[in-house]
Parts: sequence; structure tokens; C-alpha cells
Amino acid sequence: MKFVLPTLNYAYDALEPHIDAKTMEVHHSKHHAGYTNNLNAALEAYPALQDKTIESLLQELDQLPEAIRGAVRNNGGGYYNHKLFWEMISPSGGGTPKGALMDAINRDFGSFDRFKETFKAAALKQFGSGWAWLIADDGKLKVVSTPNQDSPVSEGKSIILGVDVWEHAYYLKYQNRRAEYLDAFFEVVDWDKAASKF
Repeated sequence: MKFVLPTLNYAYDALEPHIDAKTMEVHHSKHHAGYTNNLNAALEAYPALQDKTIESLLQELDQLPEAIRGAVRNNGGGYYNHKLFWEMISPSGGGTPKGALMDAINRDFGSFDRFKETFKAAALKQFGSGWAWLIADDGKLKVVSTPNQDSPVSEGKSIILGVDVWEHAYYLKYQNRRAEYLDAFFEVVDWDKAASKF
């Protein structure tokens, strides 16, 4: 079974003015497509691995043949992380979470504003390319960051929210102003989707 580039639930320009249409187009149709194609190419000679889910592949990296381990880690991570990212943003996003997720954020961070500060700080401190994540770990919410296309799912963690801080995610509109991009990201977060992952 080949991995397929997911179709977005919204047009490339639907997140304007927060995330511009050209960035969305290049990010999805070039970067995510590239990860998808490279993942499929890495698995081509290993039919038994093609039946595994992307989560299984990323959780069992150390069991993969050494010849493709790096390619699956990088391209499988890129495929999976971006698949989540598109689901976590929405033209009708923004605002604040509700219900159990908001209760957990208040419990584990003190307030929603403190959570946003913690999340933004993790994303800003991620040197070079990578991601910042809100995860569930041992019954608590935590903010972590990962380099490149590494994913908390490889460590068995549950992802609730993630933001891509590779420059390709924001450079056309925000250049080196990552902080502005992160503020814009919060204007499109789909908190209902995050709550469903929680």
C-alpha cells in the first residue's frame, strides 16, 4: 500500500491573511508531496513494510533495515507530521479550546496564556528546522520540541497540537520573523480537532 498525499479540507488561500496561499501551495504540493514520494521510494523494496501504518513505522524505527532507517525517519516523519499539521489548522480556527482540553491546559500550565507562552517559547528556541508540540504524556500535558522531522509519536507520545517551524512553513510571508508566524498560527488552530486528539 502506497502512502498518498492527503487532500486538504480547504483551499490554499483559505487561511489568509494568517498563512498565505503561496506558502500553503508550496508547502503542501512540493514539500509534503516530496516526503510522501521519498517515503514510498524507501519502502519499495520492502513489501512487508508497506502494509504497516505510518505510526507503526515511526514507532519501530530501530527495527527497520538499516539501509532505509534514516529515509523512513526523515520522510516518514515529514509525511506524518504534515498530515497532522493540515488537520490542526482551519479557516474557522483560532480562539481558545473548550471543555476537558481547556481544563487540562489550565491544570498543567496555569492558564491558556501561560500555555501559549510556553508553546511559543519552545517553537522559538527550536534551533534550525523542527516542530513544537503539545503532547499527552503520563496523564499530563507537556510542550516539547523536536528537530527536523522527528515526531513524539516515535516515543509513543500522543500528539494534540503541533506547529511546523521549518522555514518553508513561513518564510515567503514572514521571512525571519518566526514569532509573528507563531502568533498567526494561533489564529488558525482548530481547537475542536485538538480536543478530539486529547
